[in-house]
Amino acid sequence: MPEVITEDKVKDKTHINLGRPHSVILFNDTVHSFDEVIGQIVKAIKCSETAAASFANEAHSKGQAIVFTGNLERCELVDSILGGAPVNLRTKIEEV
Repeated sequence: MPEVITEDKVKDKTHINLGRPHSVILFNDTVHSFDEVIGQIVKAIKCSETAAASFANEAHSKGQAIVFTGNLERCELVDSILGGAPVNLRTKIEEV
């Protein structure tokens, strides 16, 4: 199982405490290629392609993968990047 990327591992260290931590969940789909998904994950959480590929494989094999855990504001940013153009991946934010 790939390591979940947390706020302290993201290059942008901006932190605002907005209560309990949340997670961004990426769902599997049959619309996007692995390369598209990997590229969007790298863009959203600033991880290596290897880590992004692990998340993409987990979502593919298990139906979903937690790709980020942090404060709500940061999760909303990650979620908006993953769900944004041009790829528009299906995601959800959940309180931990």
